[in-house]
Amino acid sequence: MDLRKKAFTKSIWVFHMSVGSCNNCDIETLDCFTPRFDLERFGIQLIGSARHADALLITGAMNKKAVLRMKKVYEQVPKPCVVVACGTCACSQHMFKYSYNVTEPLDKILPVDVYIPGCPPKPEAIIAGIIKALDKIKKGK
Repeated sequence: MDLRKKAFTKSIWVFHMSVGSCNNCDIETLDCFTPRFDLERFGIQLIGSARHADALLITGAMNKKAVLRMKKVYEQVPKPCVVVACGTCACSQHMFKYSYNVTEPLDKILPVDVYIPGCPPKPEAIIAGIIKALDKIKKGK
């Protein structure tokens, strides 16, 4: 494994973006960083700027106003970047599928690498999903 991939898998900076969620997934995502689950032990941190991110963690069903903003944020993230769909709404739009304000599924707008289902997904599932993304990076995406 080359040095760049090794460094990328040792400290991932995650930019979290909610694109129309009910905030349950957001709360569970924040739980991952509490001392009980301690996601930072894997070198994973939430950051405030997409320009410094290695991964995008997206929650919620993609609504019409968020599509353009989401594309702009994705363009700002340095490549290679991992896109994680967190929650049933981000994975499949769930009960909002036929809503007037919801557009296409997330994977038709961005290339999603890892899906974390659940409404909301438990912190253990989020951690397992991010570790799965790390394994994907190590193997060469």
